[in-house]
Amino acid sequence: MEEVVRQNITDKQWIASEAWVTYSALATPKNLPSLAGTIGFALKKANIPGLGPFLTRLHPNGDYQKSDPFLRELWEEMFGCSLGVDLSMTQSSRRQCTGSEVIGEGESQYADVSQLRASYNVYKAVYAIAYAIQDMVACRPGDRVFNGGQCPDIRKLQPSQIVHYLRGVNFSTPVGESFHFDMNGDPPASYDIINWHVTPEGTAEFVQVGHFLSSEGSDDQFHMDMDKVVWGGGSGEEVPVSVCSADCPPGTRHAVQKGRPVCCFDCLSCAEGEISNTTGSDECIRCPERFWSNPDRTACIPQLVDFLSYSDTMGVILSVISVSGATLTAGALATFLYHRHTALVKANNSELSFLLLLSLKLCFLCALVFIGRPKLWTCMLRHTLFGISFVFCISCLLSRTVVVLVAFRATLPGENLMRYFSPTQQRMGISLCTLIQVLICVLWLALAPPRPAERRDREGRGPRVVLECEVGSVVGFSLVLGYIGLLASLCLLLAFLARKLPDNFNEAKLITFSMLIFCAVWVAFIPAYVSSPGKYTVAVEIFAILASSFGLLFCLFAPKCFIILLRPERNTKKHMMSK
Repeated sequence: MEEVVRQNITDKQWIASEAWVTYSALATPKNLPSLAGTIGFALKKANIPGLGPFLTRLHPNGDYQKSDPFLRELWEEMFGCSLGVDLSMTQSSRRQCTGSEVIGEGESQYADVSQLRASYNVYKAVYAIAYAIQDMVACRPGDRVFNGGQCPDIRKLQPSQIVHYLRGVNFSTPVGESFHFDMNGDPPASYDIINWHVTPEGTAEFVQVGHFLSSEGSDDQFHMDMDKVVWGGGSGEEVPVSVCSADCPPGTRHAVQKGRPVCCFDCLSCAEGEISNTTGSDECIRCPERFWSNPDRTACIPQLVDFLSYSDTMGVILSVISVSGATLTAGALATFLYHRHTALVKANNSELSFLLLLSLKLCFLCALVFIGRPKLWTCMLRHTLFGISFVFCISCLLSRTVVVLVAFRATLPGENLMRYFSPTQQRMGISLCTLIQVLICVLWLALAPPRPAERRDREGRGPRVVLECEVGSVVGFSLVLGYIGLLASLCLLLAFLARKLPDNFNEAKLITFSMLIFCAVWVAFIPAYVSSPGKYTVAVEIFAILASSFGLLFCLFAPKCFIILLRPERNTKKHMMSK
């Protein structure tokens, strides 16, 4: 402590053991600047009745001196004199005791009974021995199983016999404290919590600020009055911080700093999918299945279920576009039906035009099946309806292109190729092409049908469960798309061959342009479909369906509707045959 004072260490909170927490020799004014605020456990203090007056009555000339060999040494040490009873023991440097010396209560450390702590333990130990001997004296043969049921010989006591009776003592001291030994031979723990205060005079005062009791039935085992505590290190009434790093808040964990004490650490945020909901966590807890961490990493919340729904902005836009396309197609169909006896409608093969418009309407409407929560029946319906509708549409276009090409290529006299392309043969050709796609879809649905599935998505706002339709069989999906591509390529090739027909019969040019748009859309669809995340994959597929459908509708029917509705003078047989 002298070295502590010499180095002027005053910023520490001292935690004292019971060996020195009430040691007044340390609590000197010189040491108080460093030790003020010291706190620690001390043996329980008690007031032993009659001890103070008993100590003051002791005198070496009294009768008690004959039975106490320590009294003479104590007397000489307290008063610095020599009793001179044994000259060989007398020190020449000491004066002779007069015999009139008096021990005043509280005047010396010996007579100070204000801090009876270790003395109180001795006091209880003597009482325990006394009660053990009392039980031993009161023993009657057969009362206890000891030495074959015999009582011990009081004149020849053995330590093991006293220990035997000590285990059973249970009494209350004169100050009211219950005392006994437990099964391990330990007495109840009883401690005071002592805090060093500095008085206005600059002296130390040992103030009890709490207690600890381990006796059975004690409701308040540990108690500490924080309002009474004066902390050291200049903290005053504020509890000092005794760690290198403050505890990490919820959502983080401790990360020990390399080469430093374990109380020095960094606070690292929990990883995605992990949380810590308490202060000072050493590890993060992983969220259970189908749950994920919130942004603060303090709680697990259900994962977001994400799919393209009718309530999404994109879903609403695509639905409106799909319905608009179907409405425009229905308007074109109504226009052709109303003007079915005009030259333009007849020249464009009205039956094929009606079938083509009907198939286009199915193409627009099939896009609606792709929106909404994926279910087993919707997953099976969306791909099959899409594949069959587009094959039906392109089959009509192919049949129409072949008819136009044959009609203007049959130039030899007597050649009647058109007999092979009558309306009946055209319907059969369309049915056959569509039937092939139907068989592919039936085999696909029977062997490995599309089904709803969950896929975790880590992009955007965080991990989500994306509901989507798995194709089931990649081969089946590829055959459906490949067959559509084959028919579209064949139709494009034939339309290109018939591109130089007379201007008033420019159907082949319109088909060529529409099929170019169709092929361009679906070629661009493949990389966009593969790279789009989550629900945007479905949006890309719907966009491709709508874009190709609008391309066919506007390229093939917009010019004809323009003539029928706005240029009726051109809708005559004379004008159609002018070239």
